Amino acid sequence: MSTTRHPHEDLIIHLTRTSGLGPGEAARVIADVLAFFSEPAEEFVRRRHAELKSAGLTNDEIFPRIAAELRSRRVAAPELSTRQLRRIVYG
Repeated sequence: MSTTRHPHEDLIIHLTRTSGLGPGEAARVIADVLAFFSEPAEEFVRRRHAELKSAGLTNDEIFPRIAAELRSRRVAAPELSTRQLRRIVYG
């Protein structure tokens, strides 16, 4: 009888041991985190621009902030100029 191993089984075991989460909860947390960090750079830029704009920030404040946030993403996004960021948002 073959059992299928979860691709992140070691991480699930670690989280259940260190966090008090059950295996199912740990697997869901891992899936949520991976989904969050798999967001393409262009979608991230559009989403963050809308969030920051609705918080009352101006584009002059928003674009440098987004550029800095992109550098800290799990999978490094390419360096984007302010012009490129504007182009992603406004086309």
